[in-house]
Amino acid sequence: MKTIQLGKTGLEVPVIAVGCMRIGGLGKQGAERFVRGAIEQGANFFDHADIYGGGTCEEVFAEAVHMSPSVREGLLLQSKCGIRPGIAFDFSKEHILAATDGILKRLKTEYLDVLLLHRPDALVEPEEVAEAFGTLHNAGKVRHFGVSNQNPMQIQLLQQFVKFPIAANQLQLSITNATMISQGLHVNMLDDPAVGRDGSVLDFCRLNGITVQPWSPFQYGFFEGVFLGSGKFPELNAKIDALAGKYGVSNTTIAMAWLLRHPAKLQPVTGTTNLSRLKDCVQAAQISLTREEWYEIYLAAGNDLP
Repeated sequence: MKTIQLGKTGLEVPVIAVGCMRIGGLGKQGAERFVRGAIEQGANFFDHADIYGGGTCEEVFAEAVHMSPSVREGLLLQSKCGIRPGIAFDFSKEHILAATDGILKRLKTEYLDVLLLHRPDALVEPEEVAEAFGTLHNAGKVRHFGVSNQNPMQIQLLQQFVKFPIAANQLQLSITNATMISQGLHVNMLDDPAVGRDGSVLDFCRLNGITVQPWSPFQYGFFEGVFLGSGKFPELNAKIDALAGKYGVSNTTIAMAWLLRHPAKLQPVTGTTNLSRLKDCVQAAQISLTREEWYEIYLAAGNDLP
Protein backbone atom coordinates (compact mmCIF):
# COMPACT_ATOMS: atom_id res chain seq x y z
CA MET A 1 0.00 0.00 0.00
CA LYS A 2 1.30 3.46 -0.88
CA THR A 3 1.82 5.67 2.16
CA ILE A 4 1.94 9.37 2.96
CA GLN A 5 2.99 11.30 6.04
CA LEU A 6 0.08 12.33 8.23
CA GLY A 7 0.40 16.08 8.66
CA LYS A 8 3.61 17.03 10.43
CA THR A 9 3.55 13.99 12.72
CA GLY A 10 6.20 11.96 10.95
CA LEU A 11 3.71 9.08 11.03
CA GLU A 12 3.55 7.14 7.77
CA VAL A 13 -0.01 6.07 6.99
CA PRO A 14 -1.70 4.25 4.11
CA VAL A 15 -3.04 6.62 1.47
CA ILE A 16 -6.46 4.98 1.91
CA ALA A 17 -8.14 5.01 5.35
CA VAL A 18 -10.76 2.38 6.15
CA GLY A 19 -13.93 3.96 7.55
CA CYS A 20 -15.69 1.80 10.14
CA MET A 21 -19.05 3.58 10.36
CA ARG A 22 -20.93 0.57 8.93
CA ILE A 23 -18.92 -2.32 10.36
CA GLY A 24 -21.49 -2.91 13.09
CA GLY A 25 -23.92 -4.30 10.54
CA LEU A 26 -21.64 -7.08 9.33
CA GLY A 27 -22.07 -9.55 12.14
CA LYS A 28 -19.15 -11.25 13.89
CA GLN A 29 -17.90 -13.42 11.02
CA GLY A 30 -18.47 -10.74 8.41
CA ALA A 31 -16.57 -8.18 10.45
CA GLU A 32 -13.69 -10.60 10.96
CA ARG A 33 -13.44 -11.28 7.22
CA PHE A 34 -13.59 -7.59 6.38
CA VAL A 35 -10.95 -6.46 8.89
CA ARG A 36 -8.63 -9.34 8.03
CA GLY A 37 -9.02 -8.65 4.32
CA ALA A 38 -8.33 -4.95 4.76
CA ILE A 39 -5.13 -5.64 6.69
CA GLU A 40 -3.99 -8.15 4.05
CA GLN A 41 -4.31 -5.36 1.46
CA GLY A 42 -2.12 -3.08 3.57
CA ALA A 43 -5.12 -0.97 4.60
CA ASN A 44 -4.37 -0.96 8.33
CA PHE A 45 -5.48 2.62 9.12
CA PHE A 46 -8.98 2.39 10.59
CA ASP A 47 -11.18 5.44 11.16
CA HIS A 48 -13.77 5.33 13.95
CA ALA A 49 -16.01 7.71 15.89
CA ASP A 50 -17.69 7.28 19.23
CA ILE A 51 -21.11 7.94 17.66
CA TYR A 52 -20.84 5.21 15.01
CA GLY A 53 -23.46 2.73 16.06
CA GLY A 54 -23.57 4.43 19.45
CA GLY A 55 -20.14 2.98 20.13
CA THR A 56 -20.94 -0.53 18.98
CA CYS A 57 -18.82 -0.19 15.81
CA GLU A 58 -15.69 0.20 17.93
CA GLU A 59 -16.68 -2.84 19.99
CA VAL A 60 -17.36 -4.93 16.89
CA PHE A 61 -14.01 -3.90 15.41
CA ALA A 62 -12.08 -4.85 18.55
CA GLU A 63 -13.72 -8.28 18.58
CA ALA A 64 -13.20 -8.74 14.83
CA VAL A 65 -9.50 -7.98 14.98
CA HIS A 66 -9.06 -10.05 18.17
CA MET A 67 -7.37 -7.10 19.82
CA SER A 68 -4.23 -7.82 21.79
CA PRO A 69 -0.95 -5.95 22.31
CA SER A 70 0.71 -7.85 19.45
CA VAL A 71 -2.22 -7.18 17.09
CA ARG A 72 -2.34 -3.52 18.13
CA GLU A 73 1.25 -2.98 16.99
CA GLY A 74 0.22 -3.60 13.39
CA LEU A 75 -2.71 -1.19 13.42
CA LEU A 76 -3.20 2.55 13.08
CA LEU A 77 -6.35 3.62 14.92
CA GLN A 78 -8.12 6.95 14.62
CA SER A 79 -11.35 7.91 16.32
CA LYS A 80 -13.45 11.03 16.78
CA CYS A 81 -15.37 12.58 19.65
CA GLY A 82 -17.35 15.73 20.38
CA ILE A 83 -20.86 14.92 19.15
CA ARG A 84 -23.60 14.19 21.66
CA PRO A 85 -26.33 13.15 19.20
CA GLY A 86 -29.41 15.33 19.32
CA ILE A 87 -28.06 17.27 22.32
CA ALA A 88 -24.93 19.27 21.57
CA PHE A 89 -21.45 19.45 20.18
CA ASP A 90 -19.14 19.26 23.17
CA PHE A 91 -15.44 20.13 23.18
CA SER A 92 -15.27 20.60 26.95
CA LYS A 93 -12.28 19.09 28.69
CA GLU A 94 -14.55 16.86 30.74
CA HIS A 95 -16.30 15.45 27.68
CA ILE A 96 -13.14 14.93 25.60
CA LEU A 97 -11.46 13.02 28.43
CA ALA A 98 -14.50 10.88 29.20
CA ALA A 99 -15.23 10.20 25.54
CA THR A 100 -11.65 9.15 24.86
CA ASP A 101 -11.67 6.75 27.80
CA GLY A 102 -14.85 5.23 26.39
CA ILE A 103 -13.28 4.86 22.95
CA LEU A 104 -10.20 3.15 24.37
CA LYS A 105 -12.31 0.77 26.41
CA ARG A 106 -14.46 -0.21 23.43
CA LEU A 107 -11.45 -0.65 21.14
CA LYS A 108 -9.61 -2.62 23.85
CA THR A 109 -6.47 -0.56 23.40
CA GLU A 110 -4.38 1.66 25.62
CA TYR A 111 -3.88 4.41 23.05
CA LEU A 112 -5.14 6.01 19.84
CA ASP A 113 -2.76 7.01 17.09
CA VAL A 114 -5.04 9.93 16.21
CA LEU A 115 -7.99 11.62 17.93
CA LEU A 116 -10.14 14.05 15.93
CA LEU A 117 -12.65 16.58 17.21
CA HIS A 118 -15.85 15.66 15.40
CA ARG A 119 -17.41 18.81 13.82
CA PRO A 120 -17.06 22.32 15.31
CA ASP A 121 -18.46 23.25 18.72
CA ALA A 122 -19.88 26.80 18.78
CA LEU A 123 -19.10 26.97 22.51
CA VAL A 124 -15.53 25.73 22.21
CA GLU A 125 -13.05 27.06 24.74
CA PRO A 126 -9.69 26.33 23.11
CA GLU A 127 -7.90 26.51 26.45
CA GLU A 128 -9.97 23.53 27.62
CA VAL A 129 -9.22 21.61 24.45
CA ALA A 130 -5.53 22.27 24.96
CA GLU A 131 -5.73 21.00 28.53
CA ALA A 132 -7.59 17.87 27.44
CA PHE A 133 -5.11 17.14 24.65
CA GLY A 134 -2.18 17.67 27.01
CA THR A 135 -3.68 15.32 29.60
CA LEU A 136 -4.36 12.61 27.01
CA HIS A 137 -0.92 12.90 25.44
CA ASN A 138 0.94 12.91 28.75
CA ALA A 139 -1.00 9.83 29.86
CA GLY A 140 -0.02 8.02 26.66
CA LYS A 141 -3.65 7.72 25.57
CA VAL A 142 -3.42 9.73 22.33
CA ARG A 143 -0.36 10.31 20.17
CA HIS A 144 -1.65 12.82 17.60
CA PHE A 145 -4.61 15.16 17.25
CA GLY A 146 -6.77 16.59 14.50
CA VAL A 147 -10.19 18.00 13.62
CA SER A 148 -13.14 17.32 11.37
CA ASN A 149 -15.16 19.73 9.23
CA GLN A 150 -13.36 22.84 10.50
CA ASN A 151 -12.44 25.98 8.59
CA PRO A 152 -9.09 27.78 8.75
CA MET A 153 -10.05 30.30 11.43
CA GLN A 154 -11.43 27.59 13.70
CA ILE A 155 -8.21 25.62 13.33
CA GLN A 156 -6.08 28.70 13.96
CA LEU A 157 -8.05 29.46 17.11
CA LEU A 158 -7.38 25.97 18.43
CA GLN A 159 -3.76 26.03 17.35
CA GLN A 160 -3.16 29.24 19.30
CA PHE A 161 -3.60 27.23 22.50
CA VAL A 162 -2.96 23.61 21.51
CA LYS A 163 0.76 22.88 21.50
CA PHE A 164 0.44 19.82 19.27
CA PRO A 165 0.22 20.36 15.49
CA ILE A 166 -3.19 19.67 14.01
CA ALA A 167 -2.45 16.56 11.97
CA ALA A 168 -5.62 16.10 9.93
CA ASN A 169 -8.88 17.74 8.92
CA GLN A 170 -11.66 15.39 7.81
CA LEU A 171 -13.81 17.13 5.17
CA GLN A 172 -16.52 16.08 2.73
CA LEU A 173 -14.97 15.94 -0.73
CA SER A 174 -15.81 14.00 -3.88
CA ILE A 175 -16.05 14.60 -7.62
CA THR A 176 -19.59 15.89 -7.16
CA ASN A 177 -18.91 17.71 -3.87
CA ALA A 178 -15.87 19.69 -4.89
CA THR A 179 -16.69 23.25 -3.84
CA MET A 180 -13.34 23.65 -2.08
CA ILE A 181 -11.68 22.98 -5.45
CA SER A 182 -14.13 24.99 -7.56
CA GLN A 183 -13.70 28.05 -5.37
CA GLY A 184 -10.01 28.12 -6.22
CA LEU A 185 -10.72 27.97 -9.94
CA HIS A 186 -13.32 30.76 -9.91
CA VAL A 187 -11.29 33.42 -8.13
CA ASN A 188 -12.53 36.97 -8.77
CA MET A 189 -15.61 35.74 -10.61
CA LEU A 190 -19.27 36.70 -10.05
CA ASP A 191 -20.65 33.16 -10.46
CA ASP A 192 -21.80 30.78 -7.72
CA PRO A 193 -18.66 28.57 -7.61
CA ALA A 194 -16.64 31.66 -6.66
CA VAL A 195 -18.49 31.96 -3.34
CA GLY A 196 -16.13 31.20 -0.46
CA ARG A 197 -17.88 28.59 1.69
CA ASP A 198 -14.95 27.23 3.64
CA GLY A 199 -12.29 29.92 3.86
CA SER A 200 -10.01 28.27 1.27
CA VAL A 201 -9.58 25.35 3.65
CA LEU A 202 -7.85 23.14 1.10
CA ASP A 203 -5.08 25.68 0.47
CA PHE A 204 -4.88 26.45 4.19
CA CYS A 205 -4.31 22.80 5.03
CA ARG A 206 -1.65 22.47 2.34
CA LEU A 207 0.15 25.58 3.61
CA ASN A 208 0.09 24.34 7.19
CA GLY A 209 0.96 20.70 6.67
CA ILE A 210 -2.48 19.36 7.63
CA THR A 211 -3.64 16.19 5.87
CA VAL A 212 -7.12 16.47 4.40
CA GLN A 213 -9.11 13.25 4.83
CA PRO A 214 -12.04 13.30 2.36
CA TRP A 215 -15.13 11.56 3.72
CA SER A 216 -17.97 10.22 1.54
CA PRO A 217 -15.66 10.13 -1.51
CA PHE A 218 -18.40 8.55 -3.67
CA GLN A 219 -21.44 10.43 -2.37
CA TYR A 220 -23.32 13.34 -3.90
CA GLY A 221 -25.15 15.85 -1.74
CA PHE A 222 -25.22 15.09 1.97
CA PHE A 223 -25.61 11.29 1.98
CA GLU A 224 -28.11 11.49 -0.89
CA GLY A 225 -26.56 8.57 -2.73
CA VAL A 226 -23.55 7.29 -4.65
CA PHE A 227 -22.86 9.02 -7.96
CA LEU A 228 -21.31 5.90 -9.51
CA GLY A 229 -23.96 4.25 -11.66
CA SER A 230 -26.50 6.94 -10.82
CA GLY A 231 -28.85 8.11 -13.56
CA LYS A 232 -28.44 11.64 -12.21
CA PHE A 233 -24.88 11.79 -13.56
CA PRO A 234 -24.87 10.16 -17.02
CA GLU A 235 -22.03 12.22 -18.47
CA LEU A 236 -19.84 11.69 -15.41
CA ASN A 237 -20.42 7.93 -15.38
CA ALA A 238 -19.74 7.68 -19.11
CA LYS A 239 -16.40 9.43 -18.65
CA ILE A 240 -15.44 7.36 -15.60
CA ASP A 241 -16.44 4.12 -17.34
CA ALA A 242 -14.39 5.03 -20.41
CA LEU A 243 -11.31 5.65 -18.29
CA ALA A 244 -11.95 2.47 -16.32
CA GLY A 245 -11.85 0.59 -19.60
CA LYS A 246 -8.67 2.36 -20.65
CA TYR A 247 -6.83 1.49 -17.42
CA GLY A 248 -8.42 -1.93 -16.99
CA VAL A 249 -9.88 -1.14 -13.56
CA SER A 250 -13.29 -0.53 -12.00
CA ASN A 251 -15.21 2.72 -11.94
CA THR A 252 -14.61 2.84 -8.17
CA THR A 253 -10.87 2.84 -8.78
CA ILE A 254 -11.08 5.74 -11.23
CA ALA A 255 -13.27 7.81 -8.91
CA MET A 256 -10.82 7.29 -6.06
CA ALA A 257 -7.84 7.94 -8.35
CA TRP A 258 -9.37 11.35 -9.14
CA LEU A 259 -8.98 12.34 -5.48
CA LEU A 260 -5.50 10.87 -5.16
CA ARG A 261 -4.34 12.77 -8.27
CA HIS A 262 -4.70 16.05 -6.40
CA PRO A 263 -1.26 17.26 -5.19
CA ALA A 264 -2.58 17.95 -1.67
CA LYS A 265 -1.75 14.30 -0.80
CA LEU A 266 -5.23 13.49 0.41
CA GLN A 267 -6.08 10.45 2.54
CA PRO A 268 -9.65 9.47 1.54
CA VAL A 269 -11.76 7.60 4.08
CA THR A 270 -13.75 4.75 2.55
CA GLY A 271 -17.20 3.83 3.78
CA THR A 272 -17.57 0.41 2.21
CA THR A 273 -17.75 -2.91 4.04
CA ASN A 274 -17.36 -4.82 0.77
CA LEU A 275 -13.85 -6.27 0.46
CA SER A 276 -13.92 -6.26 -3.33
CA ARG A 277 -14.81 -2.59 -3.40
CA LEU A 278 -12.15 -1.82 -0.80
CA LYS A 279 -9.62 -3.56 -3.06
CA ASP A 280 -10.74 -1.31 -5.91
CA CYS A 281 -10.17 1.72 -3.66
CA VAL A 282 -6.70 0.53 -2.72
CA GLN A 283 -5.86 -0.09 -6.38
CA ALA A 284 -6.42 3.61 -7.08
CA ALA A 285 -3.04 4.34 -5.50
CA GLN A 286 -1.46 2.67 -8.54
CA ILE A 287 -3.30 4.84 -11.08
CA SER A 288 -2.06 8.30 -12.02
CA LEU A 289 -4.60 10.16 -14.10
CA THR A 290 -3.28 12.70 -16.57
CA ARG A 291 -4.04 16.37 -16.06
CA GLU A 292 -6.44 16.24 -19.01
CA GLU A 293 -8.25 13.18 -17.61
CA TRP A 294 -8.61 14.79 -14.19
CA TYR A 295 -10.20 17.89 -15.70
CA GLU A 296 -12.41 15.82 -18.00
CA ILE A 297 -13.89 14.07 -14.96
CA TYR A 298 -14.28 17.39 -13.14
CA LEU A 299 -16.19 18.90 -16.06
CA ALA A 300 -18.30 15.79 -16.62
CA ALA A 301 -19.63 16.14 -13.07
CA GLY A 302 -21.27 19.41 -14.04
CA ASN A 303 -18.48 21.68 -12.88
CA ASP A 304 -17.13 24.30 -15.26
CA LEU A 305 -14.04 26.37 -15.89
CA PRO A 306 -14.16 30.19 -15.95
